Amino acid sequence: MMQLFNGLGAVPPGFGPSAVTVGKFDGVHLGHRGVLTQLTSLAADRGLLPVVATFDRHPFALLRPDDCPEALVSNAQRADLLAESDVAATLVLEFNRELSELPPIAFAERILHDALDARLVLVGTDFRFGHRGEGRIDSMREHGRIFGFEVVLLEDVLVDGRRVSSTNIRQHLSAGEVREAAKLLGRYPRVRSTVVHGDAIGREIGFPTANLDPAMEGFLPADGVYAAWAWIDGVRHGAAVSIGNNPTFDGIPARRTEAHLIDTSLDAYGKTIELDFVEYLRPMVKFDGVPTLVAALAADTERIRALLAEEAGLGSDPAPDAPRP
Repeated sequence: MMQLFNGLGAVPPGFGPSAVTVGKFDGVHLGHRGVLTQLTSLAADRGLLPVVATFDRHPFALLRPDDCPEALVSNAQRADLLAESDVAATLVLEFNRELSELPPIAFAERILHDALDARLVLVGTDFRFGHRGEGRIDSMREHGRIFGFEVVLLEDVLVDGRRVSSTNIRQHLSAGEVREAAKLLGRYPRVRSTVVHGDAIGREIGFPTANLDPAMEGFLPADGVYAAWAWIDGVRHGAAVSIGNNPTFDGIPARRTEAHLIDTSLDAYGKTIELDFVEYLRPMVKFDGVPTLVAALAADTERIRALLAEEAGLGSDPAPDAPRP
């Protein structure tokens, strides 16, 4: 089971020796998974503990907050995903002013050498560390000679000839392209929240919905209607998910996320729900009345039921190893 260290003070004395990779790991996408596969393989060959060193926030949240991208996953979701990769431990560093001003050699000494007893450090081609990102691969190799660790350069992971990046995944999700995002993530895009009480409009028209608390974990895709899997109490349900302000009804200006659980009458109020987005169906539409809306919802439900049955029956889930509640 993966150990989770929140801060250097949580690393026990005598921890290691280890093989370490350092990065944000936002989304734990296929590029990250490639890194983790190499990390665990090389660590096993050398009798080392495979360790991820990461941060509690994007560095831009402190250094350039206006340019800081929205996270693909919460810290808790990231920890769950990293635990699936067989790493021995994850060290989460608070990215504060002190850490941002740490000289590269001090980063290598305090974190990699002193805390983690690193003997092997894996870095990507664009790796930067220390104050103002002054540390580069060559300087990490120089520090390795001082502190007794080897540096291994990792190659980028490509999908359809393109480098996998969190930025590309955000772009796909912001356009509602959940299939394309899933190809880069190696799993369905997922959000996690709590089911809260809504205005009961769905129940009144025959399509009750689980309303998600807006304070959710994960990156919510663009407004629209989606086919999704909903996980509640460890059980998977097919779901029709709408994201938007429900333009058919007046007085509902706020963006909301609602999941109609297909073929179940489960009372989910107060429960944790996780949504895996499978397919974008259509944009949010203002219908000319309730009967037209009901007909559209019925058509959406039939289409989603068939799509998810095919998805499950053909084994075409792009994330057969995705973590489950």
